[in-house]
Amino acid sequence: MAPHQIADVLMPLALDTAYSYAVPPGLSLRDGDVVQVPLGTRETIGVVWSLREGAGSNLKPVTGLIDAPRLEPKLRRLIDWIAWYTLAPKGAALALALRLPEAGRAETPRIGVRATGQAPRRLTPARARVMQAAQGGLVHLKRELAQAASVGVGVIDSLVDDGVLETVALAPEPVALRPDPDHGRASLSPDQRRAATVLAAAVATTALTQVGGAAAGAIAGAAGKAPVILLEGVTGSGKTEVYFEAVAAAVRQDVQSLILMPEIALTAQFLDRFAARFGVRPALWHSGIGARRRERLHAGIAAGEVKVVAGARSALFLPFARLGLVVVDEEHEAAYKQEDGVCYHARDLAVVRGRLEDAPVILASATPSIETRVNVARGRYKRVPLPERFGGRALPQIRAIDLKKDAAPRGRWLSETLRRAITDTLAAKEQVLLFLNRRGYAPLTLCRACGHRYECPNCSAWLVEHRFRRALVCHHCGHTERRPEVCAACGSLDSLAPCGPGVERVAEEVAELFPDRRAIVLSSDFPGGTERLRQELKGVAEGEFDIVVGTQLVAKGHNFPQLTLVGVLDADIGLTSGDPRAAERTFQLLQQVTGRAGRGAKPGRALVQTYQPDHPVMAALLSGDAERFYAEETRAREMAGLPPFGRLAALIVSATDRHAAEAHARAVALEARPPEGVMVLGPAEAPLALIRGRYRFRILVKTEREVDLQAYLRTWLAQAPKTRGNVKVAIDVDPQSFL
Repeated sequence: MAPHQIADVLMPLALDTAYSYAVPPGLSLRDGDVVQVPLGTRETIGVVWSLREGAGSNLKPVTGLIDAPRLEPKLRRLIDWIAWYTLAPKGAALALALRLPEAGRAETPRIGVRATGQAPRRLTPARARVMQAAQGGLVHLKRELAQAASVGVGVIDSLVDDGVLETVALAPEPVALRPDPDHGRASLSPDQRRAATVLAAAVATTALTQVGGAAAGAIAGAAGKAPVILLEGVTGSGKTEVYFEAVAAAVRQDVQSLILMPEIALTAQFLDRFAARFGVRPALWHSGIGARRRERLHAGIAAGEVKVVAGARSALFLPFARLGLVVVDEEHEAAYKQEDGVCYHARDLAVVRGRLEDAPVILASATPSIETRVNVARGRYKRVPLPERFGGRALPQIRAIDLKKDAAPRGRWLSETLRRAITDTLAAKEQVLLFLNRRGYAPLTLCRACGHRYECPNCSAWLVEHRFRRALVCHHCGHTERRPEVCAACGSLDSLAPCGPGVERVAEEVAELFPDRRAIVLSSDFPGGTERLRQELKGVAEGEFDIVVGTQLVAKGHNFPQLTLVGVLDADIGLTSGDPRAAERTFQLLQQVTGRAGRGAKPGRALVQTYQPDHPVMAALLSGDAERFYAEETRAREMAGLPPFGRLAALIVSATDRHAAEAHARAVALEARPPEGVMVLGPAEAPLALIRGRYRFRILVKTEREVDLQAYLRTWLAQAPKTRGNVKVAIDVDPQSFL
């Protein structure tokens, strides 16, 4: 029998193996092509993972070739690696990268307007401003013309109806314009110039090695590998401007750059700074982008036309034609960890992709993770420091308010010392930030008459009161119910009491104490969506608000030039959890939020309310001795054998029936048989025992650093009993959450 060409096709499903299909005569395929194949009684899509010759007469044939970007070998190797490392099915890993054209999806047409010269039937001041702004016969977007004339879009529409303006169809907006590396060169300090030179040289050198050739190899040196560089600078030191010079070097070398950001939807200031430096904005990649634009971006990136992408963690799986630089901004952020489905850490995966692409990776942070600092100490990463704020500005003075001695009045949350500081700051016409990492109005609502507490019906968590929405909300599953007037348990009227503060409750106190001041609450619950939140953040930066009350959302890289006082209301939140990273995360968060103060012309200060002023985290924050904190925390991790000196993996067994979840977890644990260097703990009921109607039990695996954790887990799970019913087993290698 004559051999046939066989395509092993991997499908973006929870399958760990590729299925074999016959390649029909006349169909030319390559590895990485996206194809349509039959699966059972339906047609599906997949990617050709390999091609080979064989006896394929009994195989179903490939149905056709899909017009979609081919997955290049480096991206396929990344998918293989993430499936191996996370123990996720290879098809589930593929689903992170595979994007297809969506039939029937058309991008919203761009419509402009221009003046016709016709007079309106009725002239109002608003209409007159529009006509003035529209003079000259140029075509304007409706939104831009409305902004220029300080009117609503409705005024523009009414003038179109009158014939004063006419609509004009515009060409689709370019998917991304090429940045100009020489557009707006920043004035850098000596420290910044030294750092920028190191980063730009790394980009230029590795770009040459990508092209290849003996000369390039000689320049690259014996190692021939692109470096991972920690750009560590204090808050306000200008890390962004420094890594922009690396991006500029990448543009000059005609290679692509990826900038990962933990909160891509809140990057208005970043986009403005990028545009000021390069003349255009980068291409944005996140879940809020429309389907048709995503499709155009995907194709433009695969073709190499899009030079710079700023994106969320999912941007790691884009099909870059020639990736020459990866930047992970705020590399310490927990938001880089994907907790559902394929559990990966975007920072670590960025390093892997950089290795595969031979592209330098820049990890930027004022408060690097201990894992990154240890990699520097081991010589795996390089370190480029920025020890001072740009322009010689001083770091904020930080002082503790001991709540045991200077407590807030009963039912209040601002101590007398903090209230006086706010009054003085406002009198000086400067801004105040009050930080509390707790959303909503109150974390718990109970009945004073019978003690009933309002709990989520789907999760083992209290419902958080959101007074602005008049609702009780679960922050884990999203369950929402209207705040009742009477107790659901005893029927008492007006007996419900909020317990503890959230940012909304703090804002209420601020309104009572400072009624003539403009205040705003900023959290991820902000009404009006991402675009409105961006506008409000811009308003804060421009001084439109006197007092900002916010959660950790305001601690992430924002620059508020007029902000000189930060008040941390409860610095102890997070220190009492069983998370081994609790102290590190609390220190990072407090260092970041206090660093918002004094970034402009005036010096800043921070007041930190705490019941534990002697805690190592507080001592390090107040003394400014971050190195001592990192040294002590690193030593404690090493003694305990915790990451990065040991390895962890979590198995979470869940089911809608508690007994079924517990029984399966115990059966799995019985098959563990840990060898030397491996410890298996549990199963134990998870701290959040019920989430979205599923009961959860955790098994924690702790190993020495040299142990092949993945091999052990695969052997163990192969011998463990198979799941039945709706029982699920989720695996999280390198867990960041212990709830």
